[in-house]
Amino acid sequence: MCPSRLVLEHVTSRWGVLVLAALLERSYRFSELRREVGGVSEKMLAQTLQTLERDGFVHRDAKPVIPPRVDYSLTDLGREAAEQVWALARWTERRLDAVQSARETYDERKAHAP
Repeated sequence: MCPSRLVLEHVTSRWGVLVLAALLERSYRFSELRREVGGVSEKMLAQTLQTLERDGFVHRDAKPVIPPRVDYSLTDLGREAAEQVWALARWTERRLDAVQSARETYDERKAHAP
């Protein structure tokens, strides 16, 4: 698999997009981010954050306090990626009616095909 495809898969995955979009707003602690993203399991969020951190998109700041405090934020590279992915997400929302219309036309054509 081409390395760029793997990176693209990371930033455009369901949870990758939502994590990047949330972190565009501000940094979050793990539990705050989980609530903000909604519907993601702890395991999947941890895996997503670890993958995005490994790719250089997310910065993990573990503070040596009790109880432990870990904050997640975007790196400069992560901010750049997040802005691109978020632009695509916003475009999708704006064009959803056109997509739905195309689906209905397709389904109607298929339903009446011999």
